[in-house]
Amino acid sequence: MDELSTTLSALADPTRRAILARLAHGEATVNELAAPFDMSLPAVSKHLKVLERAKLVSRSRNAQWRPCRLEAAPLEQVDDWLGAYRALWEKRLDRLEEYLATLDASTGQKDEPR
Repeated sequence: MDELSTTLSALADPTRRAILARLAHGEATVNELAAPFDMSLPAVSKHLKVLERAKLVSRSRNAQWRPCRLEAAPLEQVDDWLGAYRALWEKRLDRLEEYLATLDASTGQKDEPR
């Protein structure tokens, strides 16, 4: 599987997205990451392994403390991929705005916020 597909697959699960959201605020241990969820530590560890395979999370070792940290590079790849679609929709919305402006002009209505 290519890197983008691996990243998107990892992001498909709401628990993994919540873990990433927590890690966006700083490093955390598995116990800290597991606290808000009603699941076992092994279940949280499985989610972390998926995130590690997608290179969205890394773990370091400091004595017995193994903090997890967010790795943003794969998210940048997703943003780059989405950028093309974002540009497409912005163009379509610009055309819609222009069309609505011509309708308003032809009916003599003032340009009011929608």
